[in-house]
Amino acid sequence: MSKEAVHSAQVTAHPRPAGTPADAGDAGYSKDLKPRHVNMIAIGGAIGTGLFLGAGGRLHNAGPALAVAYLVCGVFAFFVVRALGELVLYRPSSGSFVSYAREFLGEKGAYVAGWMYFLNWSTTGIADITAIALYTHYWSLFTSIPQWVLALTALAVVLAVNLISVKIFGEMEFWFAIIKVATLVAFMLVGIFLLATRHPVDGHTPGVGMITDHGGVLPHGLMPVVLVMQGVIFAYAALELVGVAAGETAEPERIVPRAVNSIMWRVGLFYVGSVVLLALLLPGSVYSADESPFVTVLSKIGISGAGDVMNLVVLTAAMSSLNSGLYSTGRILRSMATAGSAPRFTARMNRSQVPYGGILLTCAVCVAGVVLNYLMPSQAFEIVLNVASLGVISTWVIIMVCHLVFVRRARAGEVTRPHFRLPFSPVTEITTIAFLLACLGMMWNDPEVGRRTLFLIPLIGLLLVAGWFAVRRRVSRGTGPRPTGATR
Repeated sequence: MSKEAVHSAQVTAHPRPAGTPADAGDAGYSKDLKPRHVNMIAIGGAIGTGLFLGAGGRLHNAGPALAVAYLVCGVFAFFVVRALGELVLYRPSSGSFVSYAREFLGEKGAYVAGWMYFLNWSTTGIADITAIALYTHYWSLFTSIPQWVLALTALAVVLAVNLISVKIFGEMEFWFAIIKVATLVAFMLVGIFLLATRHPVDGHTPGVGMITDHGGVLPHGLMPVVLVMQGVIFAYAALELVGVAAGETAEPERIVPRAVNSIMWRVGLFYVGSVVLLALLLPGSVYSADESPFVTVLSKIGISGAGDVMNLVVLTAAMSSLNSGLYSTGRILRSMATAGSAPRFTARMNRSQVPYGGILLTCAVCVAGVVLNYLMPSQAFEIVLNVASLGVISTWVIIMVCHLVFVRRARAGEVTRPHFRLPFSPVTEITTIAFLLACLGMMWNDPEVGRRTLFLIPLIGLLLVAGWFAVRRRVSRGTGPRPTGATR
């Protein structure tokens, strides 16, 4: 067992015996993720299909105020990642917030955190392979291939990459992020040029007039902006990957603060900046959910091949999301398995120090998504996306609750807070939790999709309770050392 795998970042009031891991699920991992990998994982988590594709429909429905929605949600997303970053420096763990939930909320908290995160990423994985199949059908070469075949092929490719080694995963995410960032920068340069020269776009002169002459910042009122909040939160859903990746890097205390702090300006530049630019170039009514807003602008100024290029980028974003989902759930499930709250086989690792058991379990759920693509190809994406949103919100709430308990114990002298801290605790945590729960409540105002999603909460709750009674004896026996201060 490597020294790094068993090292705890901070000494608690009751130190563990030498050689005892802080979390049994942390043992055996390599430390092959380099700083550039972690930094790009942070970027990749902040930039995805929620911007490249989802911003079009949201601009159409909410208007220029969408930029404010992205900014507000981005601030709260930053608070969540900053809180997680502090916990990472206190004790780096590949189990991430599940490991922290075990220490600060007990095994029941870890159980709920882990399985809700699994629900998030397994359903997101279904959405990703569905999106990949849909984007691939854009090209005539693949039109004749059934959607479910393309979905299965994408899943097989990403699964193979994840099983080889964490270094290969890191390299893949690095280049995926490079493609996304380069595309956004190129578009923003084109957009700024059009704005500065007032070059006509589809007969419209770019500028503030695109907002003031077409209904203002809130052309359809406040409610559409409120309704898009859930989708905007989902757009930031992979930011917590920084916490998981920290368990497989050699210097988390140096890498994590830099990666976390850079998230805020990336959100401001890429999300808010892009939406403001889009709103200044064309009226919101021109954009649609059926086309990337970037393709809309580029096609209006006659740039041939814009659709092909942007479709490739969106395809890359979906592949990146699927890649990240398999990676993170594999590590989370292993942490749970060592405590007894997940199937034993999910704790298994291959020779490359990859937890293949958990990855294969997530992959199995995604295969069910392939069946969904076969049975309901036109509805598969929308069905799973809304289920995933419940997992995102619950995960972020659990992270903030863990941080609240952590700070309380630090004030009691039981643990030591690192220098890298979430500011204004506990106000920040409480405000963030209230905002996330409010976003959940806002879904009731959307009877077509949001309300149906909320009806799933009692069913998920019953499944969690039934699952807990099925595993609680195994959890009470324990399968590995537990963190100091953890409670049942």
